[in-house]
Amino acid sequence: MRHAAVALAFALACSHRAATPSDAGDAGDIGDAGDAGGAGDAGDGGPCTTGSAGIAGAGGIFEENEPWTKDVSGALKDCRSDAIIAALGQQGGWGNGNNLQIDFAIPLFFADGGTPRQVVNGVSGYCYNGPDCDPVPFTMPMPAGGNMEGSSTYTCNTHSNDCHLLVVETQEQKLYELYNATQVGGGGFTALGAFKWDLTKAYPDNLRGDQCTSADAAGFPIAALLPTADEVASGAVNHALRFILPNARMKADVYVHPATHAGSPSSANANAPPYGVRFRLKASFDDSAYDAAEKVIIHAMKKYGMLLSDGGNIALTFADDRTSASKWAALGIDSHSFNSIGVSNFEVVDLTPEIALTDDCVRNP
Repeated sequence: MRHAAVALAFALACSHRAATPSDAGDAGDIGDAGDAGGAGDAGDGGPCTTGSAGIAGAGGIFEENEPWTKDVSGALKDCRSDAIIAALGQQGGWGNGNNLQIDFAIPLFFADGGTPRQVVNGVSGYCYNGPDCDPVPFTMPMPAGGNMEGSSTYTCNTHSNDCHLLVVETQEQKLYELYNATQVGGGGFTALGAFKWDLTKAYPDNLRGDQCTSADAAGFPIAALLPTADEVASGAVNHALRFILPNARMKADVYVHPATHAGSPSSANANAPPYGVRFRLKASFDDSAYDAAEKVIIHAMKKYGMLLSDGGNIALTFADDRTSASKWAALGIDSHSFNSIGVSNFEVVDLTPEIALTDDCVRNP
C-alpha cells in the first residue's frame, strides 16, 4: 500500500498551497466560532434521503454527462447533512479564518493541434510507481507564454509550490494535468504526477478508478471544477465547484464518490466531512446583495454544488484570468466576494457510502 507515501508527498496537492501569506497552513487557524450552526436546520429540501442522485447534465469542458455536471438542485438533503454541517462548524468552518475565500492561482490554458508540444518525464518516485498516473514520457501542448501555478513562467519551485499545469487540447479532445511540474533544460518538463483525461468520455462515479489520485488529491480533473472568467461572463457555470478544507477538518482515512482518493484528512470526528462530499448552497439563500457575475457563481452552488477536492486553507479555486478574454476584476469578483457565506448556508446532498482509503489504485479501462 502507498498510503504513507501519498500522505507525505504526492498529496501535497492537499496541503502545500503557498499562494498567499494568509494561506500558511492549518496552524493557528482558529476559525469563526460564530458559524457553528447547522444542527437542527431542516434545510430547504423537506425530508432527507441517502444517496439522492440528482439529474445528469453535460457542462463545462467535458462533452458527456459527468458526476460534476449533475444537477442536484432538486435532490433531497441527505439524512447526515445536519450532523456533517454541524461538525464542520464546530471544528472552525472554512479555512483561513472561516472565510469562503477564492484562490486565483491555478492557470488553465487552451490549445489546439498547432500548439507546440513538449516532452513530459517523471521525476524519481513518479506517482510512487503506482498506476494512478499515465505512463511517461509523453508529449503535451505547451502554449507560448504559459506558466505553472505559483510561477510567472513554466519554471516552478516544486519544493514550495504545488506547480500545477492544466491544458485543454481542443482538437484531440484531451485534458492534460500536471502536478509538481517544472520546465527543465532543453525545453522539456518533469512532473511528480501527470494525467490525461478524455473530454469525450462519460466517466463513472469512480472516475479513473477507486483509490486512484490525480493532480487533485480527491482524484478529480481540476480543470472541470474551476470557474473561468470567460465562463462567468457568458452567464452560466454548468458544473460543480472545487472546494478545499483544512486537513484536520476532514474525516480521516475515507472518501465518498465521486472522489476516488483522499490526501491527508485527519479528523477523528465521525461526522466530519469526507473527501468527495457535495455541499449545495440552500435554495433559500438570499443573493439580492450580490452583483450579476457573483450570482452566476451562487446559482452554480445551488444547482451543482461544491465537491470537496483537496486540503488547504483557501476554500474556493477559480482559474487565473491572465490569458482569458474576461477579467475577474472587471466582472466584480475578487478573493473576498463570498466571504460572508457560512458553512451553515449549505447542506449535504448526493452522499454515497464511505470507502476506506487504502491507496491501492485500480484503474478503470
